[in-house]
Amino acid sequence: MLVAMGFLRIRTTVDERPGRLASLAAALADRGGNILGLSVQPDTDGTVDEFVADIPAHPETVRQALEAAGGRRVQVVPATAHELTDEPTRALLLASRLRSMPWRLPELLAELLRADDARWIYGEPVHDLPDPTLLVVPVAARRAVRLRRGELPFTSTEAARAAAFARLAQPVAEQEGAERGVKLADGAEVTLRPLTSIYREAVRDLHDRCSAESRRFRYFTALPALPERVFDRMCDRNRGHALVAGHDGQVVGMANLLFTSDPGSAEMAVLVEDRWQGRGLGTAMARALVNAARDLGYAEIRATMLSDNARMRRLLLSLGATLCYTEDPGVVAARLPVGVMASA
Repeated sequence: MLVAMGFLRIRTTVDERPGRLASLAAALADRGGNILGLSVQPDTDGTVDEFVADIPAHPETVRQALEAAGGRRVQVVPATAHELTDEPTRALLLASRLRSMPWRLPELLAELLRADDARWIYGEPVHDLPDPTLLVVPVAARRAVRLRRGELPFTSTEAARAAAFARLAQPVAEQEGAERGVKLADGAEVTLRPLTSIYREAVRDLHDRCSAESRRFRYFTALPALPERVFDRMCDRNRGHALVAGHDGQVVGMANLLFTSDPGSAEMAVLVEDRWQGRGLGTAMARALVNAARDLGYAEIRATMLSDNARMRRLLLSLGATLCYTEDPGVVAARLPVGVMASA
């Protein structure tokens, strides 16, 4: 029996291993499929590969083929030729419309994410929704947009896209300079600045003042001195984004965002001098890094920590991260979707 050609949107989660994408593409090719669009998105438990394909096969047959090729939670839904438009161009056109009509944010968010329904909600936004077909996009302190999409659950990458898109509808914020003052809960004031080579000696002194335990929590080893090559790599803006916290002429904390080869993900690490721990400095620096990651286009921040690093666990949980154990029983991993950082 001849099966008519049809457009399908296919989404599957895969383990982050080399060759998985090639296996999925081969499985579609074996069913006569022609891949017309592809996106790769990090999510909470793997990588989500999404295809738009012209394929002469029944959706159930496609689903079974991709599961056999290593796909998890495979979903196959009908698509239209309209969905073959260039995604960056489509997003830019929607952004242009939003800038001129910000009151239409729910409608345009729905169009951006191909949601079935979008509406304003008022009150405290809920970030950790148990239903993956719902997404709440914070817009202001007590105002948000709730999206619903029945066929395809929202990914953390889509949450980040929605958060970035919603910022276009907000009033233009005052431009922050290269440094920013932060007042901690106990009244102490620190200044956050981008890390540059001029802080080489100050960062070395910071490491000298930190206890062996604090250095072990940051580097997984007591590391008596920070190697020059490691410091230079931290300052390289092509490899990441880092900042230091200064007080009374000293660097009292440092936070690093390391770009990785995983699409849409960056790795975060924080070091705070012992006498400044427990005062909110680590949280302030981490929030600054999350905002930087959002501005740089990342969808997710990851972190790995020793299992006895209770302060870092609490910090990440306060931001809305999820924790999971790794193959090493002494190491815990955290994943924080950038678009849904918990409110201060």
